[in-house]
Amino acid sequence: MSQVFSEQTHRNLLSRIPECTGRDISDWLRTVDEGPSLFNFEEKVSWLRGEHNLAYGHAKAIIHEYDLRRAARKLL
Repeated sequence: MSQVFSEQTHRNLLSRIPECTGRDISDWLRTVDEGPSLFNFEEKVSWLRGEHNLAYGHAKAIIHEYDLRRAARKLL
């Protein structure tokens, strides 16, 4: 079962990702967008971890941010 992060924890994780990975969040979001068409959140996290050797928390934060932004686009 995955952990539920608070909004503050999510933002803190996102702010550390560029330093830890050497890539900006926008690069990671593009990677997810161009990646395989997975529907399940945990499948996306597992793919990102396995394909790019990310820590679980970082992968989860990237996928969560991707889903948040995708949902926001649908509202427009």
